[in-house]
Amino acid sequence: MDAVKTLANHRLSRQNNQMIAKAALDQSLKLAMAAGMLWLLGQMPCMADWRAGAASVNITPTQPVRLGGYGNRTSEHAGVEMPIHAKALALTWDQEAPAMILTVDNCAVPAALRGEVLSRINKAGWELSDSRFSLHSSHTHCAPTLPGVRPFIFGRELSIEEQLHIQSYAETLTAKLTEAVIHALNDQQPAKLDWSIGKVKFAMNRRFKTETGISNKRNFSGAVDHALPVLRVTGPDGKLRVIYSSYACHCTTLAINKIHPDWAGCFQKELELRFPGVIAMTAIGCGADQNPFPRRELSHAVLHGVELAKEAVRLINLPMKPVTGPVSCAMKEVRLPYDTLPDVPAWRQRTLDQNRKTAMHASYYLRQAEMEKIPRALPYKVQVWAFGDSLLTINLPGEVVVDYGLRFKEENDPARTWVNAYTNDVPCYIPSQRVWDDGGYDADESMIVYGHPTRFAIGIEEIIARAVAELVPGGYKKKR
Repeated sequence: MDAVKTLANHRLSRQNNQMIAKAALDQSLKLAMAAGMLWLLGQMPCMADWRAGAASVNITPTQPVRLGGYGNRTSEHAGVEMPIHAKALALTWDQEAPAMILTVDNCAVPAALRGEVLSRINKAGWELSDSRFSLHSSHTHCAPTLPGVRPFIFGRELSIEEQLHIQSYAETLTAKLTEAVIHALNDQQPAKLDWSIGKVKFAMNRRFKTETGISNKRNFSGAVDHALPVLRVTGPDGKLRVIYSSYACHCTTLAINKIHPDWAGCFQKELELRFPGVIAMTAIGCGADQNPFPRRELSHAVLHGVELAKEAVRLINLPMKPVTGPVSCAMKEVRLPYDTLPDVPAWRQRTLDQNRKTAMHASYYLRQAEMEKIPRALPYKVQVWAFGDSLLTINLPGEVVVDYGLRFKEENDPARTWVNAYTNDVPCYIPSQRVWDDGGYDADESMIVYGHPTRFAIGIEEIIARAVAELVPGGYKKKR
């Protein structure tokens, strides 16, 4: 009987093994069929309603020129540590007018230069409207300064030669930006757009409250936004063409007097090394009160670039959300009022200040006050793009603090909202109400180097928030 039982058990075990093997084979066949279907789909042309074109142009200066960002430099740049670039991405949905994204390795491209680029594009035969053109400064502090940007940052009048070099570079930059945009517009081909959001943590709040005021140092408990939104552009064959992203952090890893695109450029370079032929583009989010850590060494800029690139690669190798059209592009200008202006005697007294920047600033505004030509508010253009019901992008001018990015993602669907700063103009810092209340460089002293008569009046956050709310389509807003 034991032998019979043993034989029966052996047969049962063999049957079970056969069943398990058959199930495993069936599963393998299913996986193979699924993989085969995915391979076939990858070989089939995608039904692309998008057309996309991209271009990259080297904007590294070939002549001496002052660098922007820091006021303690005393001479024109001492060489090129790493080239700088501008990249353009043209996007057209179906038969719509194109929308243009232009990223520039520069501390602050002013509205006047952007306006000249737009004018030249349209003179070349394209009809690109103001609302459909977004220009993003990377805010690297190691790129040439441009006319009208931070006029009092050096605390003295630049020499005629230095001014001519700045003007010459601006003219070259204007021509190259125009060239990049027109090339991208002419290069448009069928494409597919997808996007996703990752996270990178090297940005840290730099506003640290002390008994004597706000200090510029690490604030481990300060507000941050570590989101890394990434847009992927592929061709009908699935081939990767463009990677566009942004991160809310100052490009202040480096303080050298040499040309360098900082972490934003290292990020782009790393992606383009990993994907030959791909154009990588980087904008900056609401990171005006965020610094990269660690910082101050060349290796740190590379480290941050690699960290961002790793996260971007992870995202683009995972399923991403499709971006659909049409693209609704809207722009609204508001006025941000200044606080109470000093009178003529106050300006006269400030001209004697020991701080050269303060004295230079006061001398200028003393002349303006005597002619009653001091402006009462700053014109400020908010730009909002809605890609069908798939993606909302909010573009804000200036050095915008992190509170704005967090707020607009809270008031709208955070899974579909992407907020950029340093867009279309960089007129000054844009403090939130919290930052305005606490004071410090971002709310007060920075207005001197940027050439504004005084700090903003209370309440500019709400003025900007109302403008954004007016432009955002209702489908993106959170139900309250």
